[in-house]
Amino acid sequence: MRHILLTPLRLAVGWGISPRILGIIAITMLVLLRISIGWHFHSEGTSKYQQGDWDAAPFFANAKGPFADQYHALVWDHDGAVRRDPEYTKWWLGQYRDRAAEYYSFGEREKKQAAAALEKLITNLNLLLQDYANDLEEYDLGRKRLETLKEDDARTGVESLAGQIETVQKENQAKIRPLLAEIDQLWSGYEGTINSLAAPNQRAASPPFRLRRPRSAMIDTSVMNRIVPYFDMTIGWCLILGLFTPVAALAAAGFLGSVFLGQFPPGTGPTSSYYQLIECMACLVLASTGAGRFAGLDFFLHLLVRKSEADRADAI
Repeated sequence: MRHILLTPLRLAVGWGISPRILGIIAITMLVLLRISIGWHFHSEGTSKYQQGDWDAAPFFANAKGPFADQYHALVWDHDGAVRRDPEYTKWWLGQYRDRAAEYYSFGEREKKQAAAALEKLITNLNLLLQDYANDLEEYDLGRKRLETLKEDDARTGVESLAGQIETVQKENQAKIRPLLAEIDQLWSGYEGTINSLAAPNQRAASPPFRLRRPRSAMIDTSVMNRIVPYFDMTIGWCLILGLFTPVAALAAAGFLGSVFLGQFPPGTGPTSSYYQLIECMACLVLASTGAGRFAGLDFFLHLLVRKSEADRADAI
């Protein structure tokens, strides 16, 4: 009778007799939590990979909070220095043209067409730079003004004045965004032209030859765009299978934590970064409990560790 009467209380405070021992219900929930987060990462990575042109730049460009400048600096060519340089553009796209010619085994006719396409792109780029000359001048002056504002401790220490800096930064970035968008279209069109020069049987037999962006920093979004889809899928499969769970969960927590800090302080609504914070904390739970040892491959790896430790103790 007493056991029956205490059942509701046990349900309210926890079913296990000791809070230090995981019961079957807690273990089941840990397994389900691990698989759910793993499936989330796997599906996100698969979606990014299948999309093909997934880009992390919008997230980093819209970052706010105390680490905003560091996040903005990770955006590939965030100030347009690469794309606004006709000489560097001609050199980089010329390298791409030559590699594509070797990839598709272009003849002399295709090589001449590719060279003409590059010359046309450079001509159009110079025309764009002339059309946006005033905006570019205002943008460069605005960057100098922002540097001065950020060096003023009185402004950065007051929330309202710090918000003013963020507003000025957004307005300044808006002056260059249309130009960079048009230059991106030139690059995309050039990539399409180069691939269209290949014979139909070559295009059918080989994947398109992608135009990669030159790095504007050691680590920027041009690098992240290639890594993140595989990172997400790898983390997903590790959590689903319960393989190297502490390492995978900590990596996932670090990734989600960086997303949360990129939008700090978080707002409300469906786009709030609180969701990433919650999943980050859940990943830390998985890491700290060794959740892969429950219905996961880490169970067998853990047996090897235990056997090795037992043999070592016997030898001592």
